[in-house]
Amino acid sequence: MRCVVLGAGAIGSVLGARLAQSGHDVYAVGRRAHVDAITEHGLRVAFPDGEDVVRLPAVATLDELDTLLDWSDVDAVALCVKSQDTEAAVRELARHVDSSMPILCVQNGVANEDVALRRFANVYGVLVACPVAHLEPGVVRAYSSPVTGVLDIGRYPFGRDAFAAQVSRVWSGAGFASEVRADITAFKYGKLVTNLGNAVEALCGSSARGGNLDRLAMDEARTVLFAAGIHAEFAPVSALVQVRTVAGERRPGGSSWQSVFRHTGGIETDYLNGEIVRIGRMHGIATPVNAELQRAANRLVARGGEAGSVSELDLLRAVVDGRGPQR
Repeated sequence: MRCVVLGAGAIGSVLGARLAQSGHDVYAVGRRAHVDAITEHGLRVAFPDGEDVVRLPAVATLDELDTLLDWSDVDAVALCVKSQDTEAAVRELARHVDSSMPILCVQNGVANEDVALRRFANVYGVLVACPVAHLEPGVVRAYSSPVTGVLDIGRYPFGRDAFAAQVSRVWSGAGFASEVRADITAFKYGKLVTNLGNAVEALCGSSARGGNLDRLAMDEARTVLFAAGIHAEFAPVSALVQVRTVAGERRPGGSSWQSVFRHTGGIETDYLNGEIVRIGRMHGIATPVNAELQRAANRLVARGGEAGSVSELDLLRAVVDGRGPQR
């Protein structure tokens, strides 16, 4: 398979590396510092059982990519940007490729597929459960072994087809667990619920993950989704994803924590907790916990704050006191 990874950050880089190691042609598009490091030194990928250096073409723009390949030979584009960057990425991609190009939304959240569907006819949702980290240019870490992660796929908004089955086989052969899910949207809503704690971790640190705020945010989401008639299916990923240390170190934090740590200037909270807030507003249901997490995460990023620097108790008090947007 010949694949373009658009958004070679943590997930995109590990996916691209695993595919390249399995003999597939991969082209990575990422941030300038990262692709420069890959071009000069190769992509360093650290696993629980060692480290590999993977050589693959990497560029910072699609205009640069045009000089390296013929788009008619590309089988799919794996869209791996954060949700807040999807609109711009899809708009730019549509300038370079035909609308029939298969788009694989290897992303958290549930808004990306709709954005892609406006410009591309063949869109696939992907449930991502892949504990990885990208904290410095040219280096990524993958913390699960022997399976690198779970990448379940389905045609959006619903269905199985031969191409989804082909991609699933390719990913399975590259070290991921992958199933074709006819109702991939339901599974992505289930993953959305579990991702609400990303903001808690980014704000309060890893020790707050699974704590009171996390549980309250998920309970609130279940209430909202039930009221909206949205079915959330929870994939049994914990039996497959076995998180281990890499070079003796634990994973420092999830994707939102990493965005704050690296001071990227963005965070996907609007498309995780903010999605629950949006649905709640549509159905007249207050979502004070997720609204406060959304507000606090955006404020932390706006002021250039440090990951884990906010008190969990202060956030709980803000929810109880009714400060910040509620409806």
